[in-house]
Amino acid sequence: MPPKPSNIRLKSARLAAGYHSQQALATALGVGVRQVRRWESENPPWPHPDLGAALTRTLGQDLDALGFTPPGGREGPGARRRGLAGAQVGLTTVPSQATATMQPASVAADFEAVTRSHRRLYWSVAPATLHPAAIAHANLGCALLPEAAGQTRQAVATALAETWLLAGRIEFFDLCEPDRASTTYLRALQAAGEADAPLLGSAVLAHTAFIPAWAGKRDEAAERMVAARTYARRGAPSAEFLAWLDAVEAECETRCGNTRTALHLIGHAEDVLAAGTEHPSPDWLDWFSPVRLAAFKGNTQLRAGHLPQARTTLLGVLAEMPAAEDKQRTVVYGDLAAVEAAAGNPDGACEYARRALDQLEATWYATGMDRVREVRRALASHQHEQCVRDLDDRLYGWSTTVSALAR
Repeated sequence: MPPKPSNIRLKSARLAAGYHSQQALATALGVGVRQVRRWESENPPWPHPDLGAALTRTLGQDLDALGFTPPGGREGPGARRRGLAGAQVGLTTVPSQATATMQPASVAADFEAVTRSHRRLYWSVAPATLHPAAIAHANLGCALLPEAAGQTRQAVATALAETWLLAGRIEFFDLCEPDRASTTYLRALQAAGEADAPLLGSAVLAHTAFIPAWAGKRDEAAERMVAARTYARRGAPSAEFLAWLDAVEAECETRCGNTRTALHLIGHAEDVLAAGTEHPSPDWLDWFSPVRLAAFKGNTQLRAGHLPQARTTLLGVLAEMPAAEDKQRTVVYGDLAAVEAAAGNPDGACEYARRALDQLEATWYATGMDRVREVRRALASHQHEQCVRDLDDRLYGWSTTVSALAR
């Protein structure tokens, strides 16, 4: 039997918006599935004004474009706009969002796939190489958003927020451009809001706290952490996510000289991880783990002057750190070098600093280089010793200096 005639425009818009069944759209609109069946019939009734507005908002097109004919056969506003646009004979016109052909639901999965690839590439690809690709991908997402609706739009917006967050992290941690990162984080927060993704919003806000903390502005950093924790409560945070928020706040406190508060926060994070939660961690939370928390702890112990404890913690981090975490390894080498410098052991400090430089030649990370430079400043009183001169030869060699300036 031939299929029954139907409102193919509404059905196509429904599928493009990611609602793969009539029941799914009915649930999104808060109506019965029978109502959606009537709308997708050959002669759909004109929706009640409230439901019509909800349909337009959910599917991204006006009622004319969705196959509805106004009572009495009058043309709706969308049809009038199309008529005016078509009157310009010989000109190429761009349809408005309300009348444009919407992207298929598959565009969300395709866009998300690239976002996931960039997430993995971050750990090995040079930041100066990956950053332009991430920005280009974000710009594509911005162009796709007006052409998507419903669940498809939400999925694109979620991946877009993650992409902007990745770009901001590269700008702050890898390229040392905090002002640029601040603008990029704002775009990430806007996309997370579009996606109604509170955990992503929390992650973005927590990242923004690093910017004032690095400048010693504790009150501003603390205010942003309050916002990050507020957003986290609106979602379903995992133990790892909650512990990461503690770790971020601990690093901010450490940067502002409050190591006692920071160590208390790290202890709380360890308790949170031990207790666990029923919620899984989001896939994008790949920058944190119990080993990363221990690295935070070692740095705070160092800055608190607890040198034996810091040495033990950081050596444990090196022993447990996965082979792929090359960027973080440079930071740990730098912190171990700082421990030895503070302990009056310039030979040990220079040895760990050289290891950090070896790793930086393979995987650049501005945060790791900052650690090495801090160590060299701490060794000023030993600058005439051979180990320090050898370190200077490495630190100011052609390849290292050019790489640092270029990146």
